[in-house]
Amino acid sequence: MIYHLLYQFHQEFTVLNVFRYITFRTAYASLTALILSLVLGPWMIRRLKEFQIGQYIREEGPAGHQTKAGTPTMGGVLIVMNVLLPTLLWADLTNYYVWTAMGSMFFFGFIGLIDDYFKVVRKQSLGLTASAKFGCQILVALAVAGLLIVLYHYGFYSLRLSVPFFKKFVPLMDLRIGGHSTYLPFIVFVVLVIVGCSNAVNLTDGLDGLAAGSVVIAASALTVLTYVTGHATFASYLDLIKNVYAAELTIFCGSMAGATLGFLWYNTYPAEVFMGDVGSNALGGAIGTVAVLIKQELLLLFIGGIFVLEALSVIMQVGSYRMRRKRIFRMAPVHHDFELRGWKEPKVVVRFWIIALIFALFSLTTLKLR
Repeated sequence: MIYHLLYQFHQEFTVLNVFRYITFRTAYASLTALILSLVLGPWMIRRLKEFQIGQYIREEGPAGHQTKAGTPTMGGVLIVMNVLLPTLLWADLTNYYVWTAMGSMFFFGFIGLIDDYFKVVRKQSLGLTASAKFGCQILVALAVAGLLIVLYHYGFYSLRLSVPFFKKFVPLMDLRIGGHSTYLPFIVFVVLVIVGCSNAVNLTDGLDGLAAGSVVIAASALTVLTYVTGHATFASYLDLIKNVYAAELTIFCGSMAGATLGFLWYNTYPAEVFMGDVGSNALGGAIGTVAVLIKQELLLLFIGGIFVLEALSVIMQVGSYRMRRKRIFRMAPVHHDFELRGWKEPKVVVRFWIIALIFALFSLTTLKLR
């Protein structure tokens, strides 16, 4: 809104030309999101306490977590609001990519909100059934995939897949059967990426500040990636699938990093508020959607490496128990395993942040390793 209100007068007031620059608007969007989170955080915590929206802790978890029962949850509403508002203020709202990312975040957050609501109403740690939750997430991801196919037909999107470490290998994600194109492989791939990322972030949200800090790191890496993808010179130099429309996503990613960093102020150990499923689902869905939009779906394995490890630990644990009746970890996700081995919660969180940072930095180095 600010962009559209002020930039139209750039010929009369040359100082307003600064609004042309993605870097300028991203910086101010990030600061806006950060300040809003810091200022509104105490108000949100008070309101959640007034409505008695507290976290319910499962009994089979680490014993130390029982002291967290009653801590305000659903703080992710603050994150979603403080990502969407700065994006609306500073981004070019004629850009389809911006609306796609915002829509995905909103609807994934709404699914998480319903999940959190049922937990509060039922006074237990179980909300929506797994099938209902997955079904809703798949519907949102299908809507994103459908929109991207429409954008592809109008020349605003590419179905080619960017493969890390390979410069020339960019396979097309549609198949030709009987002379006609079928987009089924692309649709399935998009659903797997977005839904998988949403649930991976959700699984990571088990310790104070763990998911929030990891999201700040991943969102910061995506801020860089969206910028270079939309910059003609950088994209050409790095052999990326150039897309000028992706540049505006830099503002969205910057807002996501700023809003989550501000939330981390209140979510760090000992947490004053939890993000809940409304936060983790929204952030994971947004990260996955941005990766699909800028054609870095495979690189997302490194950008969100800590989320991948957490999700894999759960898959391995469940698979091992079902097939062999034996557990690989003392408890999954893997961060709980380290707790049960005697690591203090802050130590687990900080060390996982370090791993997340290493993954993110590695993902950026792959841009030149092609």
